[in-house]
Amino acid sequence: MSPRTRQILLVLGDIILLYLSLLISLTIGFWGSFGLEIFLEHLLPFSVLYFFWLIIFYIFGLYDLRLLRAPSSFYIRLSTSLFFSLAIGMIFFYLIPFFGITPKTNLILNVLIFGILFFGWRKIFYSLFSSYFLIRVAVVGENPESEELAKEIIDHPYLGYKLVGFLNLKEDLLIKIREEKIDTLILAFNLESNPNFAQILYRCLPAKIDFIDLAQAYEIISEKIPISFVSQNWFLENLKERAKGFYDKTKRIMDIFLASFIILLTLPISPFIILAIKLEDGGPIFYSQKRIGKEREPFLLIKFRSMIKDAEKLIGAVWAEKEDSRITRVGRFLRKTHLDEIPQMINVLKGDISMVGPRPERPEFVETLEKEIPHYHLRHLIKPGFTGWAQIKFRYGRSVMDSKEKFQYDLYYIKNRSLFLDLRILLKTFRLFFRKE
Repeated sequence: MSPRTRQILLVLGDIILLYLSLLISLTIGFWGSFGLEIFLEHLLPFSVLYFFWLIIFYIFGLYDLRLLRAPSSFYIRLSTSLFFSLAIGMIFFYLIPFFGITPKTNLILNVLIFGILFFGWRKIFYSLFSSYFLIRVAVVGENPESEELAKEIIDHPYLGYKLVGFLNLKEDLLIKIREEKIDTLILAFNLESNPNFAQILYRCLPAKIDFIDLAQAYEIISEKIPISFVSQNWFLENLKERAKGFYDKTKRIMDIFLASFIILLTLPISPFIILAIKLEDGGPIFYSQKRIGKEREPFLLIKFRSMIKDAEKLIGAVWAEKEDSRITRVGRFLRKTHLDEIPQMINVLKGDISMVGPRPERPEFVETLEKEIPHYHLRHLIKPGFTGWAQIKFRYGRSVMDSKEKFQYDLYYIKNRSLFLDLRILLKTFRLFFRKE
């Protein structure tokens, strides 16, 4: 069972539990008088509310299968999600009283009962699907990339895969496949390098198994593309920019709409941010920094100033540090809450950046990274973004090694970008506002 299937199963289970918790809470809340009429009266408004709850659960990563590895993080995310769910429920029923019902006790009961059911369902799911219903895979051929992928599969069984082991082409693969009940073979070599390999694999077809090359397997399981997999054939097979015409036009419309919406939404707090920056040291409000955009075109990225005046004139361009002494007190708050990035919506409206894409880097760093990281120039094929796949999958980059890891996620986005993936990234970005920089 693939990771995507497991996530769909999690969502379906949550939907069932939402309605079950509604039924239980109404039974308790209307004890002695509960009936079908009362249930139907609450069904539509709570269905609308549940739609937004599911979005909240997604934003806070409750459908991330890797959450099993961090139980403390799971408890924090669950409690935070339930708090926001309750808050939205209060707003929905009391500030927008469209449906004519104002549940108080029943809403709180619904959240509490669902929280208990949700916790139990997750425990059962992770326990069950870490041991059963696994796709049995074997790797044919050994190299550093295949060994790293094997470790990934072993460490994350809840993704849906069980590694049987490494197989050798010199042994009878068909017998081995049947003995080990293998479902999928991951090929860690190039078939074109030896036609005899293809003949050996043809003999395995009667076992009705799936074949997948190492690059595809890595992409599916890790959601990134190792730089070592990028070759001339990779360019020809994956970078089909002409086919992205409709997507690019639609994305531009979305960018303008979302940037305008965020500017209007944050308009009431912007004067307070401006006043706080001015009162602290009397310096400029905004900070413009040269970045590299699409097709290597430079542009000025705008932010609310969070550092002391002329900070970079003192030591020049350096990688950001966790505890940077140049950051002001107001700037520290702005960075923690990501409010310093609001002015970037002007860059989005101007077309310098998109809402989603690889984060634009500074010219000084680009020059270094293009020397250190193969194919790094590919980032400039598309418009950079306010947020991106690498930002939600990896920590804040503070070194060349961090940039190399993030670039592998950028490659995944460049290849797989779509409106659906952009929506996933935007929803996940909301969670960044609730974690440290």
